[in-house]
Amino acid sequence: MKYHILTGILLLGACSNTQDAAVEEGRSEAFGAEEWTQYRHSPDKNAVIDSGHEPLEYAALETEDEIRATPVVADGRLFIGNHNSGDIMAFDLTSGERIWEGKAPNWIHSETIYHEGTIYVGYGNRHFQENGIRGTGENGVMALDAENGEVLWQFETEGEVMPTPAIYEDHLYITTGDRHLYKIGLEEGSLVHQHELGSTISMSSPNIYEDTLYVGGSGPLPYTFYAYDLENDEMKWQTEFPEVVMGLDDVPPAISNGIIVTSALVLNEEEQTEHEIYAMDAKTGELLWKDNWGSGQPVINNKSGAPMIYEDTVFIASPKTKTYYAYDLQSGEQLWAYEDAAAKAAPVAYDGIVYFSNTEGRVIGMDIQSGEPVKEMTLGGTLAPSGPIIVNDTLFVGSQDGNVYIVPLSDFEDAAE
Repeated sequence: MKYHILTGILLLGACSNTQDAAVEEGRSEAFGAEEWTQYRHSPDKNAVIDSGHEPLEYAALETEDEIRATPVVADGRLFIGNHNSGDIMAFDLTSGERIWEGKAPNWIHSETIYHEGTIYVGYGNRHFQENGIRGTGENGVMALDAENGEVLWQFETEGEVMPTPAIYEDHLYITTGDRHLYKIGLEEGSLVHQHELGSTISMSSPNIYEDTLYVGGSGPLPYTFYAYDLENDEMKWQTEFPEVVMGLDDVPPAISNGIIVTSALVLNEEEQTEHEIYAMDAKTGELLWKDNWGSGQPVINNKSGAPMIYEDTVFIASPKTKTYYAYDLQSGEQLWAYEDAAAKAAPVAYDGIVYFSNTEGRVIGMDIQSGEPVKEMTLGGTLAPSGPIIVNDTLFVGSQDGNVYIVPLSDFEDAAE
């Protein structure tokens, strides 16, 4: 089994008094999340997990192909998939050893979500069939045993499943390139219900918040944002964005305090694309506020930035304007903006710092209040468009150089003035 650890091994350490206290409080005894049931773990997309363990040491877990998904850290293991090859694997976080590996029939662009000892992952690619459905070759979602990687079941779809699946109660939900929302039984992988959305879903991973699934879609026009009632299996509302020309279907929305945030691209009078941010009421779909960041460099893939919400503040990066932004969630007031390298991933916020990862292989920690850079770390490659996470004071981020980087927050250097 091939693996590469820069610092030799990953150390979880003996169970300290802090860890004993954490377990007494009901936290997991294993490093990481007990459950990971949707994209970036929670509706606000601020993927921060504390299981009461000490930070890991700096390391890089090597894989054979590029990584575009979020590393999922659950039950003492790290689960990750490779983009082009479809390889999927699990690493033990005590030793750093790759404990099993498998393969999906197509690209893995999404996270491998984790529930009760099983991981679920979608597969497919961005190419279009002659009939206009997105995803060539085999498409679908599969369930694997988290202990050994055994495939438990596969559910095939006509279009790609590049967005991360989501779990609600006893069912798995996937949005697809064949313009449907599927409800699948967790145990046997059988179809329970399907709803025709009418929009192609590219990489807008569904967000489950208060018994409702939220997702953004593209063509056929107009681009539309959907709220689907999971208790009654029916559409709750949908909001059309006739001015949007791309990106709404690429963005996993973030939700907090009854407000949805997403972004997309529109055309200006010169026929150039401009990047916009939108906030909607989660109950009605009413547009509460928006802002336009203007135009900038052309962007090939993942054209819109993914938002994250922390303490009633929205954090988002625009790959088009090469700028990181902070907004007041309720009013839409822009709090600060900082121009740097292109970034599209959702950031992660912890202990007064918000960490953005960019296409130049760097992670920059910004002071949440002022927007000034305070921490930085150079890693490698184009960092994954799914963004970093923090587990037990340790930052995890995938890269298109094939590595998953594991960095204790204490290793970050002070930002250069």
